[in-house]
Amino acid sequence: MTAAKYDLEIDQGSSFSTAVTVRESGNPKNLNGFGARASMRPSIDSPDSQKTDFTFDLTSASSGVVIMKLSHTVSSALTAGVYFYDLEIFEGDAGSETSVTRLMQGKVTINPEVTR
Repeated sequence: MTAAKYDLEIDQGSSFSTAVTVRESGNPKNLNGFGARASMRPSIDSPDSQKTDFTFDLTSASSGVVIMKLSHTVSSALTAGVYFYDLEIFEGDAGSETSVTRLMQGKVTINPEVTR
C-alpha cells in the first residue's frame, strides 16, 4: 500500500490534532499492539536536530483510530513556513519493529501567529 498524500495546516501557537482511521479491507484495523510515529522537518534531508515529533493518542486503537497531535507550546516554537512530514504505524517495540507501514505523507504549512 502506498502512503496517502495529505497536506496539513497548523496555526503557529495553537494546539493541533487530527484523527486518522486506519482501514484494512474496508474495515477499521485493530491497532492494539501497534505504535505510531511522525516527524516533520524543514526539508526531507534535514538532520534529526531540525525535526519536530508529533505525539499520539491511541486510546481508540481497537477502532483503528490514531490521533496525531502537536501542542501549542511546540507549534509556537516553530518558524512559520513549509515543512515535510510522514506518519507511520509499527508493530512491536520501537527499534525492534516486526512491521512498519507509512500511512500518510505530505507538506505541513505553519501559518504565522500574530497574537503572542
